[in-house]
Amino acid sequence: MPGIDIGLPSRHAHLIISLGSPIDVLQMPNTIQRAGRLRALVSGLHDAPAAVRRGGSQEIVHVFLLPAGLRAILHASPAELTSHVVELSDLWGRAAESLIQRLSAAATWELRFAVLDNAFVRALVPIQRHAAVAWAWRQLAARHGRMSIGGLARGIGWTRQHLTHRFRAELGVGPKTAARIFRFERACRLIRDRRLRLVDVAAACGYHDQPHMTREWIALAGCTPRTWIATELPFLQDYELSGGDHGE
Repeated sequence: MPGIDIGLPSRHAHLIISLGSPIDVLQMPNTIQRAGRLRALVSGLHDAPAAVRRGGSQEIVHVFLLPAGLRAILHASPAELTSHVVELSDLWGRAAESLIQRLSAAATWELRFAVLDNAFVRALVPIQRHAAVAWAWRQLAARHGRMSIGGLARGIGWTRQHLTHRFRAELGVGPKTAARIFRFERACRLIRDRRLRLVDVAAACGYHDQPHMTREWIALAGCTPRTWIATELPFLQDYELSGGDHGE
């Protein structure tokens, strides 16, 4: 059905290709870019919400990429794409239009996936990942962001400042931002899948308290947890929708 989809921060960059009318990006994940209409968009990691208009019968291909995939497949710098949205053609040139045409001409989703696989294999360029940065990312992901950035740096043998510099240069965001995103992802999953009380979600995800989680949610999702539940998860009905967002 027609409506508006909110693009939430996550560990993934995104490639979204429309097989029909262009994608209406109503709100970019930064205050610099203006809203726009794109046929095939690529977005980097971001720590603020985006808003996309959803068409009633629009068919799209949505590919989730880790930062390394941006470099290996799309030949893009994660740092340059952080909180930005660009046309695939800005990265791939004429090959982007050729991919869109082949996807549109494919009669089934199986054929479309085969087209994508072929295009990605042809584009793939092996990259060298910095072992220490990759280790730091895995540690943050495994612990859902619940660890000290200073302790993470000491585990590598770096200063916190050096870790932040190398992490941001390779992945597009600093380790503190990555930790916030991992905590937020886990909070979303606990609400969606386990329906825990919000105060328990805050505790499980390492927020100081429920008001702290609410402030982070507003920054990352553009709304409070209860507003997100009411608009994005209507099937949960009255789950945690009464009362204040601060547990008062």
